[in-house]
Amino acid sequence: MIRVAIVDDQALIRMGLRTLIDAEPDLELVGEAEDGVAGLQLVRSRRPDVVLCDIRMPGLDGLELLRQVSADESLSGVRVVMLTTFELDEYVFEALRLGASGFLLKDAEPARLLDAVRLVADGGSLLAPSVTRRVIEQFGQSRGRATTAHPQIDDLTDREREIVGWVATGLSNQEIAEQLVVSPDTVRTHVSRAMVKLHARDRAQLVVFAIQSGVEPPVAS
Repeated sequence: MIRVAIVDDQALIRMGLRTLIDAEPDLELVGEAEDGVAGLQLVRSRRPDVVLCDIRMPGLDGLELLRQVSADESLSGVRVVMLTTFELDEYVFEALRLGASGFLLKDAEPARLLDAVRLVADGGSLLAPSVTRRVIEQFGQSRGRATTAHPQIDDLTDREREIVGWVATGLSNQEIAEQLVVSPDTVRTHVSRAMVKLHARDRAQLVVFAIQSGVEPPVAS
């Protein structure tokens, strides 16, 4: 059973998500909150597997909730998916840096939302290629701001670094395997090793580390 919590200041959104989750035999709604303060209390008390959290809320917003959840080692098993009205919210990159497992549009198809909850609970991340490309573009336009390369980035082997560069393009393991003419299992192994070395919570955060460390996406062949 996947335990889910909802944090959103819009009652209509909460009701819609509640209805979807309650109808699924493998999902359990463990609570909902209308602001970040109550949401943080909910997460700490109920320890859900997945939190669907609005990125913009009055008072304590989704980013601050995410920051506090990510900083709490006792909540390391909690995955946070940010809900946004726009495909590229101005806070997307910051949320990924803080450990968000991905993003969902509030008007996403019900089936996609339910699949997303299951994917994230299983350790996956929601970072579609279109969103990844736009995050990279946005980051590239603001390179004037101070960034720091990941302290363990040089621990990667040449092959791991190459594959992390491909991951940063938003391609799946299967697609990367096709580019490099190797098996998907080989790609998966290198991605897993890179995540361990860089202490990435998931694939989404691995993309952020790659961008911040200047691991440029390779040119497609």
